[in-house]
Amino acid sequence: MWLLKLTLAVAGLYAVFVAVVYVLQSWLIFPAGLAAFGPDLPAGARHVELATEDGERVVLVRLPAGQAAEPRPLLLGFGGNAWNADALALLLHQLFPEYEVAALHYRGYAPSSGSPSAAALFEDARRAYDHLATGAEAGIVAIGLSVGAAVAVDLATARPLRGIVMVTPFDSLKELAAHHYAWLPVRLLLRHRMETAETLRDLDVPTAVIVAENDTIVPAARSAPLRAAARDLRSHIAIAAGHNDLYGNPDFAGALRASVAAVTRD
Repeated sequence: MWLLKLTLAVAGLYAVFVAVVYVLQSWLIFPAGLAAFGPDLPAGARHVELATEDGERVVLVRLPAGQAAEPRPLLLGFGGNAWNADALALLLHQLFPEYEVAALHYRGYAPSSGSPSAAALFEDARRAYDHLATGAEAGIVAIGLSVGAAVAVDLATARPLRGIVMVTPFDSLKELAAHHYAWLPVRLLLRHRMETAETLRDLDVPTAVIVAENDTIVPAARSAPLRAAARDLRSHIAIAAGHNDLYGNPDFAGALRASVAAVTRD
């Protein structure tokens, strides 16, 4: 009898834990509070508010280009789940001073309002693109970091892109979550769908991939399928770094510049 009671108690605790994870999954996937504080931006930076159909607002940060000899594509950045969009825009501006750059504060990531979800991020990326496209005569290159890579790939299904650059991307949010939480029924519980590799297989867009060789957050098994899925893979660069320290690695700047050059090469 005591064994039965113990089994029931353990099962009950497991069920409660599963329920808690189910309720908190949006926060676990989109920890907006971790991206609340961004850097000071240089003169000329602008924040543009875009209204959503459901009454929320999303904020796009734009940094102008320096003088360039010829028109260049606009670089539209989508950060990882704990990235501040101002920080991403500043990084891109520092690496590509001759390009106009923009980055999106995801829904629910201050100063944007609302609640984040995969569907909301995809929708808002299209809204950002539509705002930018009129002045982007040379096209738009989407640069996505981690979760942002999924946003960039989804954007390419609905809007014409000059190219996509994915940094530490995953093939499927469902499979990535199942890898990290193998003891939970993740595939049944996950409400947010980001099937990046499956989506990429149907796209004919110049694509570049940058991966971190020591990545424990997005292991090689979850990034490798994207290389196979890309129909027009222009560049694949692996850097000896982890998921979060990649951006401070001395090889990263050159890899990102090479990737943008590869997807914009005629």
